[in-house]
Amino acid sequence: MIISLDTGSSVPIYVQLRNQIVTGIGRGELKAGENLPTVRQLAQDAGVNTMTVNKTYQILKAEGFIEIDRRRGATVCRVQKRDAVFKEKLESELELLSAEACLKGIDREEFLNICDRMFSCMKPEAAEV
Repeated sequence: MIISLDTGSSVPIYVQLRNQIVTGIGRGELKAGENLPTVRQLAQDAGVNTMTVNKTYQILKAEGFIEIDRRRGATVCRVQKRDAVFKEKLESELELLSAEACLKGIDREEFLNICDRMFSCMKPEAAEV
């Protein structure tokens, strides 16, 4: 997985890193149990401060996307069952995206086609239930 950061973006670097790692997991580019680069290695590869990568990893851990072990480092977690908190977050973010799409002249069918195309690119490992 290649990380590409936009230093001119208003989105903080740690959020860009988080989003790209989550997308990589969702697409199946990063598999459950796979080790992520060390904080130092990712910081060097991405050209950012180690504290930025550390913050990203702590967020990913809190969200349940990765586990961090002192000996094994950061590893990708298995796909999880959804919960009520995530569903609320999803609905809120989709509401905002829907409003923005509507205001930019994208009709319902086109919006749903875009959503379907993006969702069909996701190939995470099957959830353990």
